[in-house]
Formats: sequence, C-alpha cells, structure tokens
Amino acid sequence: MAARLASSSKRLSSHLFSSKVTPFCRAYSSTNIVGESPILVRDFIHSALYDPEHGYFSQRSGSVGQLDRSIKFNQLQGRKAYMKYLDAIYKRSDISWFTPVELFKPWYAHGIAEAIMRTANFSVPLKIYEIGGGSGTCAKGVMDYIKLNAPTRVYDNMTYVSVEISPTLAKKQLETVGEVDSHLAKFSVECRDAADPNEWGHEEQPCWVIMLEVLDNLPHDLIYSKDQVSSWMEVWVQKIRDGQELSELYKPLEDPLITSCMEILDISKDGSTRGSMAGSFAKNIWAKIFPSPRKCWLPTGSLKLLQVLHGALPKMSLIASDFSYLPDVRIPGERAPLVSSKKDGKSSDLNSYLDAKGEADIFFPTDFWLLERIDHHCSVKLKPRDISSKKGKKRRTLTLDTSSFMEEFGLPSKTRTKDGYNPMLDDFKNTKFYLSVPTHNTK
Repeated sequence: MAARLASSSKRLSSHLFSSKVTPFCRAYSSTNIVGESPILVRDFIHSALYDPEHGYFSQRSGSVGQLDRSIKFNQLQGRKAYMKYLDAIYKRSDISWFTPVELFKPWYAHGIAEAIMRTANFSVPLKIYEIGGGSGTCAKGVMDYIKLNAPTRVYDNMTYVSVEISPTLAKKQLETVGEVDSHLAKFSVECRDAADPNEWGHEEQPCWVIMLEVLDNLPHDLIYSKDQVSSWMEVWVQKIRDGQELSELYKPLEDPLITSCMEILDISKDGSTRGSMAGSFAKNIWAKIFPSPRKCWLPTGSLKLLQVLHGALPKMSLIASDFSYLPDVRIPGERAPLVSSKKDGKSSDLNSYLDAKGEADIFFPTDFWLLERIDHHCSVKLKPRDISSKKGKKRRTLTLDTSSFMEEFGLPSKTRTKDGYNPMLDDFKNTKFYLSVPTHNTK
C-alpha cells in the first residue's frame, strides 16, 4: 500500500494524510456544465476543472501549496521520519498536495536551471517562459541558481515570464520571486490562457519554456468504437432524463483536433489495423463473435498548446515534467484519467468522469512517446509517417525518469536522508522529464 502511494505524489498526499480541505461555497451538479446542446468531452473537462465559478481549481482556495521553509532532509533518519514530517505539514495546512518543486526546493528547481544552462545559447539574452508557475517557487529557484552560477551578464540580461491563468497565483508568484530584490526587474507575470493563440505575439529569438505538472490537467478528447473493427467515433456529452443525468453521445469523426491527434498517433479512422488479409478476416470474425467496445483518450489539449507555442515561439526549447502513469485508474480507455475527489480529509476515486462536479480533480497520465510525436509534428507539420524518422525533424528530444534527470542535472545528495533514502529519487517513479531543443535541420 505504502509503496503504491509513494509512486504518485498526488495520491501520496490524498490517501496517506488527512489534510483539511476548504469547504465549497455551494453544491454543484455536473449537469450544469452541459447546456441544451451536447459538448465535446474536452470542453466538459475544461469546464469541470477551470470554470471561474464552479471549476475544481476555482473552488479551491489552496490549490497550490507553499512550504514556509525548505525541508532539511539530512536531519531526517529515513522514510518513516520523512512521512511523519510531511504528515505534520499537511495537518497544518489547507493544501491537498505539494508539487515536487515545492517539496524539494530549492534543489528541484536548481536541477531545471542547470539543464537550461548546459544547452542555452548565451550569445543572446536568456529568456524563460513558465506556464502554470504555481506559487513561484520554480521561478525563484531557477533565477537564484542562474544568479549564483551563470556569468554575471547572463543574469543581468535575462527575463523570466510567467504565463498564469489564475490572478491569485499571479500575485503569489510576484511575492515569492520578490523575496530577492534583484529578481523583480527581470520577472513578470502575464495573467492569461497559454493555449490562446491571440494572447501571444511572434518571437524569433531563442527562449525556454518550462511546464511542470501542466500536461496532466489539460483537457483530453475521447473516441469510441463499438467493437474491435468498427469505425471510431468522437464522444460528446449530453443531458438525458429531463436534464437530470449525463450520458455519452457518439458522432462521426469531424473535429479537426481529434482527427489530427489520431493521425499523429497513427490511428485509422475506420478502425482497421495493418496486417495480412487473413489476419483482418480473422479479426472481423472474432469481433462479431466476441464484440469488445474500445475507448481511447486523446491529448488534444496538449496538441493545441504545442501548436500555439511552436507558432509563437519557433525557436523555443522545452522542458516539461509530469506523470507517466497513474495507479488504480477506474475510468475505461487507453490513457484514461484518474478522477479523484476529497471530503472531510478522505480521498475517493470516481468511476466516471461524468460525475465530476467541481470538487473532483481530473488528471491524466502523459504518454511521453506521443508527446514527442506531437512536438515534432507541431514544429514542422510533419506527415505522420515521417515522425519516426529523422527526415525533416527540427527538434532534438530526450525523455528521462525524474531520478535520471536529477542525477544528471541536480544535486540528489541534498534530498537524501541519514539512512540513504531519497524521496526525490525513490518516491516519484511515475514521473518523467521531457526535453526538446531546436536543431539546425533545414531540410
């Protein structure tokens, strides 16, 4: 049980600790999210999470935690002492969970800063964008590290821009970064939606984009097939029984984002698979005898965001971290989300995403293989068959386990307890880092 919980930071805090959660202002029904007309699954999820009035993140005053001080890991005996220390922290706060960059500050952010410094082009001023910067801990840690370790001119000329949709967090980030006076002249917050192309200009200079635990909460779409060989259909959400319940509605594939994501993933719209005619015939017979419905979740929110970023920042380098898998998922379908709510300090997983009513977090595992394909596709509009080859690629990419990333770029000795236990390396086995930098390939 403990080992399973330790594999996911979100579930670690949700299940192991009885943290207090701020009560919601009013009860809300998921049927209120859907109007008289059906909506795509991604629009339902976006509203359930981000609606200003009833969205999950809007209703929680303490959605992002911030520790008063760094944890002194070298003073803790081992895992048991660490868990006891965390338990005390959660009981003193209204926070459901703390992000890795917060738990391991400043060392987690220092590892990110080192990765940037090793590959940044210092012939031009360093510019960093961070999307979804939380309480500003990553920004401050990165700027602290650059100030101490980079040439003076790099720090003096750098700019750090946080793109944050929440006004409350935007204010908090300014307070956090402002703890170092010299940072404020280089730091700014733009309170907007990073996925809105109209909010970006066009920047030809090299820059870095940081996204920590952003991809897991981006809206996804869902496609459905009634058996192993039938055509895929896009899933919508509609009201039934006089508007008292929600159900799925299946329509022919038409949405551009859904069809683009299927092409990148190399999913045939008609449900067919490559293989011999004999194999296809056998599969058709099997599907008629033992029909098995199929569902597949598509990261259309990630696709849209990367389309926008590559369009606005064609020479950007990207560093992202997120969950590569989630335990005990009850929702059906490939890449399905975990839908979890919390009441009276107790966490419970829901059996359907349609039950999300503003008090449930909906978060997805990140398929890093697919993320790489989407990244390459958005950078040069590659045809799906060219993504797997080096033909025309404009990016050099690398995916690392968090432990491997921190051993390469960070100082893991700083998060090691007396008996050798290291929560940054040992408790985040289900998280990865993705690095992507532009190449000089012009073919």
